[in-house]
Amino acid sequence: MSKPSVTRTAAARIPTRYGDFQLCYYTNTLDNKEHLAFYMGDLAQAEGALARVHSECFTGDVLGSLRCDCGEQLDRALALVASEGLGVVIYLRQEGRGIGLEQKLLAYNLQDQGYDTVDANLMLGHGADERSYSLAACILDDLGVQSVRLMTNNPAKITALQAEGIKVVARVPLEIAVNAENQGYMITKAKRMDHLLFSKPFASSHHSDLHEPQPTN
Repeated sequence: MSKPSVTRTAAARIPTRYGDFQLCYYTNTLDNKEHLAFYMGDLAQAEGALARVHSECFTGDVLGSLRCDCGEQLDRALALVASEGLGVVIYLRQEGRGIGLEQKLLAYNLQDQGYDTVDANLMLGHGADERSYSLAACILDDLGVQSVRLMTNNPAKITALQAEGIKVVARVPLEIAVNAENQGYMITKAKRMDHLLFSKPFASSHHSDLHEPQPTN
């Protein structure tokens, strides 16, 4: 199977409360979805640029659902990019860790019956996490980014991007405060999906800097 590729077909200035960003629309050879890059500053040849690879979450990003931390992570990432004046948020259309919105809603119903987010996906015949980051790597290449400081709590995302040839020089945590609705979800991500969360109350021996690229000077 040939390596996927992306084509930037349109771009426009998007003013936000944080400042002006550029929004780029990409088509690709892997799927028929519209993946996006939302960036600030000159990324061509940028070293150590702040980057967030954010998977679509309609319920959290748009509706402000409290069942997850996605919307708050997206907002925090945009604020961090704006504070530095240079960086990118890549928005991948892979809702529900890749299972789609309809299946995610069915998984929510199972979670309301007491199953955690991993078991709910498995009960519906899906993997715990079906996301791919190959198109994110293609978009970073198209933008000319040389290396990134990745805004994430997920070490698997770092590993996946590195496998695609992206140089990740540091991890920037995006840990969001827990609420009553998402506490179980967040604990499951930490304990069953190895996300780097709850460093004090839920620390374990494998949640260490061994998962993370070491910052370079």
